[in-house]
Order: sequence, then C-alpha cells, then structure tokens
Amino acid sequence: MKGWMSTGVSVMLAASLAAGCSSGQEASKGAAQPGAGEPKKEAQAGAKTESKPLAIKMFAGLYNDVPDMNNAYWTEWQKRTNSKLDIEWVPDGDLNTKLDLLLASGDLPEVLASPTSTRPTLLNAIRNGAFWDLTPFLGDLSQYPNLKNNLAKDALKYLTVDGKIYAVPRSRSRIDPGIKIRKDWLDKLNIPVPTTLDEYAAALKKIVTSDPDGNGKNDTLGLIGHGVIVNDGDASFAAGFGASDPTYNAEGGLIESRLTPQYADLVAWFRGLYQDGVLPKEFAVMKKTQAEELYKTGMAASYVRSIWWDDEWEKSIAKTQPNPKILDLQLKGPKGDAVDLQTGVSGGYYISKKVPEEKVKQLLKYFDYTASQEITDLGYYGIEGVHYKSVDGQKVLTEQGVKEVNTTSKGAGVLAYAKWGKVESASGTKAFNDAKKKEVEKFDEIGKVNPFAFSQSTTWNNTWTKYENEWKAMVTKAIVGQITMDEYKAYIDKLNNLPEMKTAFKEFAASYKQFMGK
Repeated sequence: MKGWMSTGVSVMLAASLAAGCSSGQEASKGAAQPGAGEPKKEAQAGAKTESKPLAIKMFAGLYNDVPDMNNAYWTEWQKRTNSKLDIEWVPDGDLNTKLDLLLASGDLPEVLASPTSTRPTLLNAIRNGAFWDLTPFLGDLSQYPNLKNNLAKDALKYLTVDGKIYAVPRSRSRIDPGIKIRKDWLDKLNIPVPTTLDEYAAALKKIVTSDPDGNGKNDTLGLIGHGVIVNDGDASFAAGFGASDPTYNAEGGLIESRLTPQYADLVAWFRGLYQDGVLPKEFAVMKKTQAEELYKTGMAASYVRSIWWDDEWEKSIAKTQPNPKILDLQLKGPKGDAVDLQTGVSGGYYISKKVPEEKVKQLLKYFDYTASQEITDLGYYGIEGVHYKSVDGQKVLTEQGVKEVNTTSKGAGVLAYAKWGKVESASGTKAFNDAKKKEVEKFDEIGKVNPFAFSQSTTWNNTWTKYENEWKAMVTKAIVGQITMDEYKAYIDKLNNLPEMKTAFKEFAASYKQFMGK
C-alpha cells in the first residue's frame, strides 16, 4: 500500500489569450451583449467587435492529469467565452484540506470553485463576508437567460445561505455514483448478479477468495474507496440503510445522518465486510487516487464512483485482463434502495468580496454563457473533428478528446443541466451508452437525496469540527473490531445528547422545513 501512496500538489497554471478578432460565433439565444467575459458577436454593420478577454483567477478541483491550458480544448473554451483563465488546480484528494486552509487564510482568488455548498468552513466564510451576495445582481434572472432556463430544479436554492444566493452552480446530473462490480468475474464464478446488499457482500466474499483474475496470487481486493468507511460511496450504502431519510429526536430535531441509528447499522455492516476480508485492511488510509488506480488496473471487484467512468475503466482493465465488464448495481438494503441521488448542483462558484462590483457583473455574464448549450456541449465533447467524431449519431471522443476532455475540463463553468451527464461516456459507443442508461434508468426514481446536502445549521458548523476526527477514529475502530458496536453506539448517544448538538438538530429541522416548504 505504501507504494501507492502519493501526495497531490496544487498547481498554478496561467493561460494567455491575446485579444484578437471575433470568432464570429453566435451566442446562444438570449445571451448577453458583447463584452469582457462574454461571447464575441459580429456587429450589425458587419464589422467585427473586439473586446479585451476577461481575466479570471480561480481555485478549482483537479480530477485528472494537470491540463495544458494552451491545448486545443482550453484555447477554444477561452476563445468562445472571451476569457483568460488563471486557475490553481488542486488534486481532488487534497481539495477539502486545501479549501479549509485557503478559507482560513482569507487570501482568496477571485473565484472559488467549491465542490460542496455545505462545508462548515465555507459557510463560516460566507457569513463572515468573504463572498459577494449575488442576490441583487441576479435579480429575476432576466439578464441571465441561461442561468434562468438551463439549470436543475432549485439549483440556486441549494446555494442559498440565510435567504441569500452566494454562488452560481456547478451543474451535474442527479444520477451520478454507481456501486460497480466486475460482471465478468461474477459470470466466471457463477455468481448471480446481486440484488440486495447482503447478496452483494456474499458475492464479494467469494470473489476475494477465488482468484478471479487468474494470476495465482489470490490478491484480489473486494470493495475499495478512501477515507472513513469508503468515502467515495458510503452515501450510496447509507441510503440502503435509511440513513438518508429524515430522522428526528424526541425534541423534534433533525439528526445529522452520520449520527442516526441507521448509520450505526451501516457501520456494523462494514464491520462484517472487514471481518470477511471484503474491505481491505488499508481502507482507512487509502487515497482516492490510489483507489482509482487499483480499480482501473483490475485489482479490485467493486468501487463506487461516477457511472461515466465505466467505458474508460473497462478499456484500461482490458490492457491486462480479457473482456472486463463493469456493472452498476441496483441493490435493496434493509430500509431502502442503495442509490445516492444528487441535487443537480455539485457545489458552486463563489466570488470573493475583494472583486470590484463591476467585475462581479462581468463574471456573472461569463458564468451565464457557460450555462448555454453551446458551451455545455464543448465541456462534454470538445471540438468536432478534433476531440470527437459522430458515429451513429453518438459523439465519440478521439484519442485527443480522451486526453483533453474530462471531469477537470468541466471545472471552469456552470454548464447546463444534463440528466445523463454523469452516465454517458464520451469515449463510449452509442450502443454502450444506451445500455448503460438502461442499466441505471430507475435511479432517478428510487434514489434519495440526503437532506444534509442542503439543510444548514450554524451551531453544527461550530460544533462538529471539534468532534469530526474523533468520530472518524471511532468509526474505524468499530469496523476493525477495536471497540464493540455497543461501545460505538454509546459514543453516538453521548454526542447526540450534547446540548449544542440538540440545538444544531433543531436548526437543521427548521432549515429542512423551510427548504421543503413545509
């Protein structure tokens, strides 16, 4: 495991784009008039309008290799949006740590692209005046037609704090993570496709003791992830145990999902996986980059990540193992379906209060244009003939497209909401993507959105930081058997009965009630 350990390093990249002639590209219907950060358009008299590109300093997550900001994709993005991007790309595995340090320092870039809207350090910074309240700028959204028409339901509502909008969204599909399993290994070992969490656990137990890759070493891993439990997918499993259902205490407070009895049942289930060798001994220290590498090199049976990785990872595994097949499971848990449904908003773009008011308006015009269908298509597929070609009506990435168009390339703009955006693989064939959509078509119906994806509590933000690391340690101890489940539950009861926790739960209940309109 030490050989896989790595530490991500934040990388500052600056891309220069000289002011030049307009591309002549028409903006989407209702887009803003030409200006810095807006699409360039030809004037009525036929003369070309020129405007200085909008320089933007941004903090954003890195989910692939560090991009070359002068490559074809980023050059085209900046050309169409009339922008000059200076982005600090921070590796996903270090993103929360770096985010917390950045917020604590107060030395903020012009735009902070946060993958979450509910992180306590972020909410504290918002309430301390670190970011612009965008409510008066956005108004009725009549000046921002793409933000008005192309977002998921309640997108801006999810980015509201104390009744004010502080960000524009990072649009992502509601259907996102899938509990993956190697279908070819199930077939090889004559294991039926699991339909329940217990069947899933039994299938993995057989896989890890059966040398499915045939290397004679019996070193196949079962369920992998990173952090406490399996941070990449515990929300999916938690939904199956009912931890995503609103759960109230005797005083009517909404108990945070990780402190519910249902979540304790999930911990007990993971304890069983650990005892059966399904959960690797290194689970608590594994990093996301390590887990991904293990899965795409064919060393593990199951992993929970975005569905759209399947085609790329099958092709990667195929380099060393014949005919790999990844299946995203629809599993029943004791209290529901194990499907974690997203809000359609994966955090947002926050504008530092240090940015002058006039530039805030320019930035919002830029973000509105990035929510157009034109820029969304660019974000998912790149340039026709360069990054993709059309095959049977399906846009299929070229070799250059696979390299340049990925998760990271979607990190500088809002993008329009796309139902299958995290399901369809841009490198997959039409047949592959049609089959994958059918595989998970019911997720949008049966999945659950965790209420703490949007419910807020100031008291929780100020309290949880004191106990979070201790809680993580107790979860790990319970899973590996260093403490009993009764001891773990007693610890949770102690937390839940703290006066400040009870106050936090009441605040959560009020926030949830307000959001739901009940």
